Amino acid sequence: MALLRSPKPFAFPETGSPGCQSSLRVPGFSAMALRKELLKSIWYAFTALDVEKSGKVSKSQLKVLSHNLYTVLHIPHDPVALEEHFRDDDDGPVSSQGYMPYLNKYILDKVEEGAFVKEHFDELCWTLTAKKNYQPNRNGNSTLSNQDAFRLWCLFNFLSEDKYPLVMVPDEVEYLLKKVHSSMSLELGFGELEELLTQEVQSPGGLSVWQFLELINSGRCLRGVAQDTLSMAIHEVYQELIQDVLKQVLPDRDGKRCMFCVKTASRTYEMSASDTRQRQEWTAAIQTAIRLQAEGKTSLHKDLKQKRREQREQRERRRLAKEEEMLRLQQLQEEKERKLQELELLQEAQRQAERLLQEEEERRRCQHQELQEALEEQLREAEQARASMQAEMEMKEEEAIRQRQRISELEEMQQRLQEALQLEVKARRDEESMRYAQTRLLEEEEEKLRQLMQLKEEQERYIEQAQQEKQELQQEMEIQSRSLQQAQQQLEQVRQNRQRADEDVEAAQRKLHQASTNVKHWNVQMSRLMHPIRPGDKRPPTSSSFSGFQPSLLARRDSSLKRLSRRASRDSEITNSCEARESLNKEGKSSTLDPTSQEEKLNLEPTN
Repeated sequence: MALLRSPKPFAFPETGSPGCQSSLRVPGFSAMALRKELLKSIWYAFTALDVEKSGKVSKSQLKVLSHNLYTVLHIPHDPVALEEHFRDDDDGPVSSQGYMPYLNKYILDKVEEGAFVKEHFDELCWTLTAKKNYQPNRNGNSTLSNQDAFRLWCLFNFLSEDKYPLVMVPDEVEYLLKKVHSSMSLELGFGELEELLTQEVQSPGGLSVWQFLELINSGRCLRGVAQDTLSMAIHEVYQELIQDVLKQVLPDRDGKRCMFCVKTASRTYEMSASDTRQRQEWTAAIQTAIRLQAEGKTSLHKDLKQKRREQREQRERRRLAKEEEMLRLQQLQEEKERKLQELELLQEAQRQAERLLQEEEERRRCQHQELQEALEEQLREAEQARASMQAEMEMKEEEAIRQRQRISELEEMQQRLQEALQLEVKARRDEESMRYAQTRLLEEEEEKLRQLMQLKEEQERYIEQAQQEKQELQQEMEIQSRSLQQAQQQLEQVRQNRQRADEDVEAAQRKLHQASTNVKHWNVQMSRLMHPIRPGDKRPPTSSSFSGFQPSLLARRDSSLKRLSRRASRDSEITNSCEARESLNKEGKSSTLDPTSQEEKLNLEPTN
């Protein structure tokens, strides 16, 4: 026997889903509602045939079910085509796609409202499902007849949710039980009903129909009620909710008291009620029927069921919104506690940073003191060098005086040369002093630059460590910025001092160049006055000492010029080195001179 497998036997698709689009006819709102009601009853019939609960039903059983549905729904069909659709093989759409597409295309899409009796259709589905699921005498205290159980089954399907498996939520159970009790002129206490529902509703969705029938059969909610009274109440609620009967027809009474009229376009109907309460109920029922007819609605209780469902959905949405709000408040509280912890950590980090800043300030103060002591030591060395140079200059001056005494005929010329030499010496001394000052300023600049780079590195490290603490450590960054600005100002001042020293050095160099020019001028003059002495030549007595001085002076001049050339080359190399270093520091150019060049240039002065 071939089995037909339904892809989703317990989850019938809603109208408008892909499985329901095989028909060309687009169902209206009433057709969609009718399809949903029919699917609920068919779902019970299908699950009743699925004995193993595997989602598979034999084709022969489905063929019999389909034939019965055709018959009870008054749908014309071809028996030959029916046999062809349910062949005992694995071919055809029924075998590959399941029963649901066939049900939609060949049965539900062809249903016409009003062409069949809905109660007969429900009785067919009830008969199929009750044989295997409903056991009224299991506890030996059955309260419901088979007809009452069928009507309660229909009421359950009407009030159940549109989800499979079908269940009825506690609110609808309460509503149905209150309707039944109201029909019997009884009242069901709220506490008793709540306790009863708490015991019965164990699943999160609600009660199944078999649990509901078992609850009614047990008599726990209908204590002391006769079976006939209960049957009448169930019938009245069934007529009101399923058959949309608002009120029964009133019998004629003598006296015709409590009369009321119903006026139509063709005639007027006079009716009477037994008392004023019955008249008011009838008047309200007729007005409700007129309102439903004007609004185009077919069933009052369908409308009420939809409103109750919307109210439940609104309550559920409010509950979910409240839970989300509580969760959000909890998250905000946790976030607040976390922020407080972070604030405490930041405060601790700030205190630690202040402590480190104080230690760093103390360390910088010590370094500054050491630097000042080193500068003072260098200054003392420079003073000693200057004193030594001064003593040497004095010795040179004494030697020049002795030479002027030996060369009396050139006294005036020698005096001018001596003045030029003195200017050169003074320029050299100024140059040396400026060079030492420049060297000191350069060392100060390098030290300040090193401190500045160290401050920058420390500031970058602090910034990296305090990215998450930016707002709390803003004050510390401002303090460090001010320290950096002060260091930059000091560096700028050192640069200005160095620039002034460079200007002084350039002035000394100009003076030295002028002195050198003067020396060259006097050397030229001296060369013109000097002539080589040949053997046998006679010179005046006044020029004997000068003739011996001329070759020596010329030789010394040539050697001095060579040394000056070499020193100029070395000075040029030193100057290029200084310019390269200054270009790295982006500070302009400065020049340095070799201290030894001063001594060699002083050798231009004639000696014995």
